[in-house]
Parts: sequence; C-alpha cells; structure tokens
Amino acid sequence: MDSSRPTIPPAKSRSLAHGVVSYVADLIKEGRIAPGEKVPSEAEIIRALGVSRSVVREAISHMQAAGMVETRQGVGTFVLARAQQTMGLETRGDMSKEDVLSLLELRISLETEAAGLAANRRNEAQLQRIRAALDAFLARCETALETATADTQFHLSIAQAAGNHYLQDVLGHINKELLPRARQTSAHIPRDAPEVYIDRVRREHEDIYSAIARQDAESARAAMRTHLSNSRERLRRAHELYEAAKNR
Repeated sequence: MDSSRPTIPPAKSRSLAHGVVSYVADLIKEGRIAPGEKVPSEAEIIRALGVSRSVVREAISHMQAAGMVETRQGVGTFVLARAQQTMGLETRGDMSKEDVLSLLELRISLETEAAGLAANRRNEAQLQRIRAALDAFLARCETALETATADTQFHLSIAQAAGNHYLQDVLGHINKELLPRARQTSAHIPRDAPEVYIDRVRREHEDIYSAIARQDAESARAAMRTHLSNSRERLRRAHELYEAAKNR
C-alpha cells in the first residue's frame, strides 16, 4: 500500500469522523487497500490527517456498522470483502433536496423488503429488540425530544431481523452515514404541526411493528412502504412550501 496520505479537504458540512471515513473509502476505491488488508493504524491516521484519537475511533465505529471493516482485538482493523459494495453509496459534500428524495426512494425499495423478510424470519429476541426500539422512539415523541437516533435504531433492528447480512450492511450504511446528512439538509424546512406529525408517524411505526409481530409479511411490506412513501411526500411538500414562501 502506498505510504503517502492525503489530507481531509476542508468542508464545513462534513464532520471530522466522516472525513476519516471518506479518506479510508478513497484508499479502498483506489485499490491502495485490498479486501483482507489492514487499514492505516490510529497513529498513522492521526499523523496524516491531524485528527484526534476519539475522532478516529468514531470513524472506525461507523465503518464497522456499515460493513466496511472489522477490528480484530490486538491485531488491527481490516477491510471486509463487502466493502466495495458499500463504497458505491458514498456521496460528497452537501446533499441537495433531490439527493434526499432519491435516498428515500432507495430506502423504500430496500426497507420494504427488509420488513417482509423480518416478518418471516424474526425470532422472539429480535422482536423484543424491535419493540424496545419502538418504545424508545414513542417515548421521545411523547416528550418532544429528538427522535432521529431512536427512529434509526427501530429501522436498523428490522434490518437485523431480516436475516440478510448484505441488506443489513447497506441499510446500516444508509441509516448511520447518509441519513443524518439528509436530515441536516432538511432541518430548516417547516413541517406539519408537531402534534399532527407525531400522531401520523407514531401510527405508521406501530403498523410496521404489528405486522412483523404477527408474522404477516405482506402487511409488513405494505406498512413500511406506506411509512416511507409518506415521509417522502411530507418532505417533498414541505420543501415546495418553503421555496414558495421564500420566493414571495
């Protein structure tokens, strides 16, 4: 592997951890690290990019969740064979409104099937994890707290119950790397009245869980498709209203 190390280009919208992820992703894409080979050590990344040890560890955690790498205790962090597939989902810089809507379209196709598979394949322990994630989400809705993390965990727990590691890897990458950036793009857009929005989203999540709990695959697919399609439509309409108001 080439020992030269590029620096993280300055980008206000990108976290330092995401910069480290992009740096390692570039090394993989360029063939400078092959599947099975060790990624640069913490010390090498710190020296090359000027980031802290905590930033490097956060980035490695993200890459593990996305299926890019695995860490072997006392040995190092290695590129997984499936990393090249995940790399195709990387995006650069800010996400536009069109990017966000396209991401939702991708989620509709993938998560609809994940819900159906989870309904067919889930075991009791997995169902309990889905329920716990849903309860955490609902509790935060009731107290008007930030719900994004709990919502992500709900969707990831369904992906895990689907029993397909490729699907889990891709959805893990989308939910943990791309979705937060999509939310950042749309954070300034006003939505429905909070109580109306929360009631709708709560019912949509409950419908997904109920179908998975009773192992009704078709209903689980339908509920997930309805939820994500509604999310896309809510976001599209909110952007349109925002742009219209801004141009008055």
